[in-house]
Amino acid sequence: MRKTICVVVMFLSLSISAQKVNTDPEISRYVGQVSKDSLKANIEKLVSFGTRHTMSSTTDPKRGIGAARNWVLSKFRNYAKNSNGRMEVYLQHQDLKPDGKRINKETNLGNAIAFLKGTDPNDKRVIIISGHLDSRVSDVMDAESFAPGANDDGSGVAAVIESARVLSKSQFPVSILFVAVSGEEQGLLGAKMLADKAKAENWELEAVLNNDMIGNNSFDAGKTAGKPKLRVFSEGLSAFDTEKTAAAIRNLGLENDGSARQLARYVKETGEKYVKNIDIKLIYRNDRFLRGGDHTPFVNHGFTAVRLTDYFENYDHQHQDVRTENNKKFGDLIEFMDFDYLKTNTAVNVAVLANLAKSASKPESVKMDVKELSNSTKLSWEKPTSGNIKGYHILIRETDSSVWTEKIFTTENSITIPSSKDNFLFAVQSVTDSGNESLPVIPKISR
Repeated sequence: MRKTICVVVMFLSLSISAQKVNTDPEISRYVGQVSKDSLKANIEKLVSFGTRHTMSSTTDPKRGIGAARNWVLSKFRNYAKNSNGRMEVYLQHQDLKPDGKRINKETNLGNAIAFLKGTDPNDKRVIIISGHLDSRVSDVMDAESFAPGANDDGSGVAAVIESARVLSKSQFPVSILFVAVSGEEQGLLGAKMLADKAKAENWELEAVLNNDMIGNNSFDAGKTAGKPKLRVFSEGLSAFDTEKTAAAIRNLGLENDGSARQLARYVKETGEKYVKNIDIKLIYRNDRFLRGGDHTPFVNHGFTAVRLTDYFENYDHQHQDVRTENNKKFGDLIEFMDFDYLKTNTAVNVAVLANLAKSASKPESVKMDVKELSNSTKLSWEKPTSGNIKGYHILIRETDSSVWTEKIFTTENSITIPSSKDNFLFAVQSVTDSGNESLPVIPKISR
């Protein structure tokens, strides 16, 4: 028995080392195609519309939210030419009546969307990358003043457009939806419209990457801040966990292992594997205090969604009238952007999208045997419903660790690990021939 345990521990160590250097050349190629110049040009164009306030003009060809969303659609249509007919471009929209809150006149709400259909007709999974198109000044109801919205959220929209450009030629089995939503500053209205549609139509929504302010770092980070940081906000327990389910989660110590937390860990591991010079920080909250993001309507419907955002926020350069006071500039101006940082964060999105879109679906019926007391752990599972796999990763971490620290590869559908289920947490993920991993699945209890 002692010899067997030593061999397995050695195998764990080797698998960790191998994982750090095991990258998919296709994904690395996509990551390398992200262009700082392209991102900067996108931001410059977005700022040129003067304001992108949700209640600004939808008919003026040069100024306002309508001109901006038409331009985004034109970019998507241009990239759709690379997709062999698989990219559908359209405007999801609806007319809003005054609501007594942040909509004070009839408004046409519109989301600019490019849907890149997956190559596997039997795989219905969808991944969403989003940023919000609308901008604002100090008064959230001011639809006329200059509201450049360079970082908030021109940066997120630029990342969405650039991701669509880079991935438009891909042949992923899974579908990707690229969307510039509107109405974020007026109450997450565009994201709710899309999330409601996904819920009503029973989309197999695998993950949502919401990018909101990902382009300002160097102007706010201190000299000793070290490597650039990107925050990923994720909720703990799903809003759809019933009282009974929540009680079981607490009993098993899985408060930190909801689907959003698994996606956040996936973003960190995948992003840092493919992109240099970024420290992805896991923030265990759904969002910042006193703020909200477009991932939240998806979270509220029980979908797996996270928010990516700057680590260092500068409140002088968001939600501010453009002005100078006491020789200090206020406003979300392009001069306060950090385009190297934006390029890095966009590359993180591309890596995560590609890895997920190339992955098989998650393993089914993952279970942990607790029928008897032991210092080992037996796991079992069934093969995924879609995708071609070469095997599975067994993920292991201590209960107080924020990330998975060990991996075991197996081609079997069960495994016994010489680590106590009382001391460690486990998950299982599918792995394709090219090494693309599914999102992890925490085992249920088998008695």
